[in-house]
Amino acid sequence: MMLATAATISALLPSPLRGRAGEGGGHKLRSRLGLFPSLPLPRKGEGNGKSVPRRMRALAIAAALLALSAPARAADEAIAQPTLRASITVTSDVVRVGDLIDNAGSTAQIPVYRSPDLGTTGVLQVAQVLSVLRAKQVIGVMTGDIKEVSVTRLARTIANKDLELAVASALERRFGLGDAANITVTFDRGISGVQLDASNTGALQAAATRYDARSGRFDLTFEISNENSSTPTKLRLTGTVIETVEVAVLTRDIDRTEMLKASDVALERRPKAEISGEAATRERAVGMQLRRPMRSGTPIRVADIAKPDLVQRDQNVTIIYQVPGLYLTTRGKAIDSGSEGDTVSVLNVQSKRTLSGVVTGRGQVTIQGASQSAPMAPATEQTSSRQHDETPAPVALAQSLIQTPAPQTQIAQAPAKSE
Repeated sequence: MMLATAATISALLPSPLRGRAGEGGGHKLRSRLGLFPSLPLPRKGEGNGKSVPRRMRALAIAAALLALSAPARAADEAIAQPTLRASITVTSDVVRVGDLIDNAGSTAQIPVYRSPDLGTTGVLQVAQVLSVLRAKQVIGVMTGDIKEVSVTRLARTIANKDLELAVASALERRFGLGDAANITVTFDRGISGVQLDASNTGALQAAATRYDARSGRFDLTFEISNENSSTPTKLRLTGTVIETVEVAVLTRDIDRTEMLKASDVALERRPKAEISGEAATRERAVGMQLRRPMRSGTPIRVADIAKPDLVQRDQNVTIIYQVPGLYLTTRGKAIDSGSEGDTVSVLNVQSKRTLSGVVTGRGQVTIQGASQSAPMAPATEQTSSRQHDETPAPVALAQSLIQTPAPQTQIAQAPAKSE
C-alpha cells in the first residue's frame, strides 16, 4: 500500500527540469515551485559521490506524507458508528443518550427522557427516539430492523411479609412483647409491598421507634443505605401489633363425656390477652376429655382437659384379681368415675362387698394389691390339725371376691361343730 501511494505521488510530481551544465537551472525552478532542492548534477565525465537518484528522493517524500496522515486515518477508524439498542434498563429517574445507543461518545451523559415508574416498563417508537437524538446533535444512528425501544426501570421491591418481619423484629422483647414470631402486624394502609430505587441495597435498620402498649399502635422509621448517596433513604411505617399464641380450638361442640379426636381440634393463632392460663397444644388435647362442655371455636387451655374417664359412675365393670398362677374376674358396679390410674370403689354384685381398685382399662378395675402375691408366713411346726386346714392367703382373697358372706348364725356355730 505504501509503495503504490508513493508511486502515485511520484507520478504527480513534475519531471525534473534540466539546465545547461553548470547553470543550475533546475535548482532555481524547483525553488520557485516550492520543492526540495536537488544535489548538483555531475558534469559529463565527472562523478559525484553525494548525488541521490531522483526516484529514491520521490519515495522518501511519499513516505513522509504517509507518516503524517496515519494518525488522522487511525482516529477516523477508531470512531465507531452509534447503534440503537432494542431493550434497555435504567436505575435512575432519567434516560440518557448513553442508555439508548452504543458508542455515544461525549454525548452519553445527556438526558433525553424521564424514566418509567419504579419497577415498570415503557416503550419508545424509533422515529421519536431519532428525532430527540437529532435535537441533541446525535446523528447517523444505526437502527437496523428495530421498530421500538423497550425501557425498564429497575427497582428494589420489599414484600409485605418482609416489612411485617422488620416491624416485629424491632419490637421483639420490648414494651412487654414476646418473640417476633408471636407478633402479628397490621399496617394502617393496605400495603402489599414497597418499591425503592435499585440503589437502595442496604438492610432495614430501625432508626426511631414509638409504641403504645395500651392501644398496640406503633410508629417506626427505618433507614436504608444507598449506593449513590451517603444519606440513607428513610421509610416510615405505622399500624398496630398484637401478641398472639398458637392454641388448639374446638371444631365442634363437645360434651364432657366425649373423648377428643384429631378431627375435633384445630390450631389457630389467638390474641394472648384472650387466653387466661396456659394454652393447650393440639398434640396434648387429642385423646383427652373436657372437664366441662365447650362450644365450637373455644380455645382449649391445659386446665380444661383431663384424662378420659375409663369408668363411669354406676357403670357395669369387670373386677380383676390376678396373681402368678391365678386369674379371676367377676362382675361389679362402679361407685365412682375415674380415668386410667385413678382409684375407685366398686361393688361386687355377687358378694355385695365394696372393694377399692385401680382403673386399668375401659370398664376394668383391678383391686389393689392384686398384682402382688401375699407374703408367705415363716415355716413353723404344724401341731394342730386346724393349721393344716388353713387356706392360702391368695385363695382366701379370691374366695372373698366370689363367695357370698355366710349369715351371722352360721359363723357363730362353726367352732361348736368342730368340737
